[in-house]
Amino acid sequence: MSEITTNSAKAWLLAARPKTLAGAAVPVMIGSALAVSDAQWQVRWLPMVLCFLFAFTMQIDANFINDYFDFRKGADDELRLGPKRACAQGWVTPKAMLRAIAFTTFLACIIGLPLVYFGGWKMVAVGAVCVLFCFLYTTHLSYVGMGDLLVVLFFGIVPVTMTYYLVMPEAMQTVTTECLLLSVACGLVVDTLLVVNNVRDIDNDRRTGKRTLIVAMGRRQGQVFYFFLGFAAVILGCFLPYYEHHWATWLPIIIYQPLHVATFVEMWKIGQGTALNRILGKTARNIFIYGLAVSIGLLLPNP
Repeated sequence: MSEITTNSAKAWLLAARPKTLAGAAVPVMIGSALAVSDAQWQVRWLPMVLCFLFAFTMQIDANFINDYFDFRKGADDELRLGPKRACAQGWVTPKAMLRAIAFTTFLACIIGLPLVYFGGWKMVAVGAVCVLFCFLYTTHLSYVGMGDLLVVLFFGIVPVTMTYYLVMPEAMQTVTTECLLLSVACGLVVDTLLVVNNVRDIDNDRRTGKRTLIVAMGRRQGQVFYFFLGFAAVILGCFLPYYEHHWATWLPIIIYQPLHVATFVEMWKIGQGTALNRILGKTARNIFIYGLAVSIGLLLPNP
């Protein structure tokens, strides 16, 4: 990579990790599509936009927090196989990163505050929990094997259900069983991205004392777990015809599942090393395609 000036625009772009924004967009996309389908397009569009902006800002905030605290803990040293991190490479100074964390956290709160009008004061509690666990994930919980559970919660259950609740017309505000089902499936798919990261970094995580679920399971078992996550999400989708959303079952099976299987096979053949970064990109692509397939499926009329 060409020389990067400290605290430059390019440095901040790399620190923000724009490719991860797909993982933030997909849950909001699915929650919005289900609301549009259930309310027959009579939804509230402003909270939908705010949910997308809040998700994007919180994702960037989480990336900054991860960059700074993993650097402080020594987890992002020269032995790490994954993409280079801004603080560890000197692209962004630690003091500047702390200021950026404060700014993005504040910005997320400002974006989320109007959602109180659409969902009541309980939205303050939801936002506070999101911010709290954004910090706890990197500083503690990801080091004790809780990362995957948090991904299912905060990239699946919370954003899908809350988006659905906020976007629905006031007289129809609720969280349905179908919404919960989709939220869990979404969280499982997004977790495949974390699993690839942790499979690639398993040796470094062991060395630095970061006990992820993959460290506990082992490399090959972790790769099998990767396959299981995508497969389980598609299986959960098979219950959707009960709620009269047939295409939301079939499109992920037809479009997403073959890509997921092919990516898993490639990951299995690679096994370990920096080549797994290629799988990271393909997994991010698969997650976005899953989100599109489910969302379009929810909006299509039954065959």
